[in-house]
Amino acid sequence: MNKVENITIQLKNKSSEEVLQFISQLPSESIVFSTSLGYEDQVITHMIFSENLPVSVFTLDTGRLFPETYSVLNSILDRYKKQIQVFYPSTNSLEEMVSKKGPFSFYESTDNRKECCFIRKVEPLKRALKGHTIWITGIRAGQSGNRNDMPMVEWDEANQIIKIHPLLNWSLQEVKDYIFKHNIPYNPLHDKGFVSIGCQPCTRAIKDGEDFRAGRWWWEDSSKKECGLHK
Repeated sequence: MNKVENITIQLKNKSSEEVLQFISQLPSESIVFSTSLGYEDQVITHMIFSENLPVSVFTLDTGRLFPETYSVLNSILDRYKKQIQVFYPSTNSLEEMVSKKGPFSFYESTDNRKECCFIRKVEPLKRALKGHTIWITGIRAGQSGNRNDMPMVEWDEANQIIKIHPLLNWSLQEVKDYIFKHNIPYNPLHDKGFVSIGCQPCTRAIKDGEDFRAGRWWWEDSSKKECGLHK
């Protein structure tokens, strides 16, 4: 039995809080949580910080985030008095891309968009995960069709790390209820129809009946729109 299978068995029937408690107590593991400061990640951040769990927390600043997102980050730092490490894109790669293709090249083709996502998000993520053995995420199965079949515990081949999704089976309503119950700071854009919030030029509010991910890279036709962080 490998480590992923073993952890999967031990997490069976545990609540999200119990999952985090169990993971944080695993010996010889270096655990990290990535937050994009959205609804789901705010829930996990609260669970980690309020219980003082030994989990490192980081976020990616792409340089194109909404002002509201920075306000949420500041509110979290003020409330919990805990550190969230911020990772930025490589200066050289970003300067080269924007110099050659301009600031809005991602609108021109899917390849250009993926290049921008790689420079601003994927490469910084790899640096953030380096040296860690377990990566906690705020992924929910209901966020997109290609996440429906995700297991709670999986092996991420691209980053050579175990990924664990404590909120995988939560509904959006359960997330909202938890946020309001614990009075957790959240991005006010969520109240304006932004369910999935990324970079400002690439995110819009969704309309009634639209897919959860419809507001991300809305000019693309693909039904499986991902930035490369979670393949």
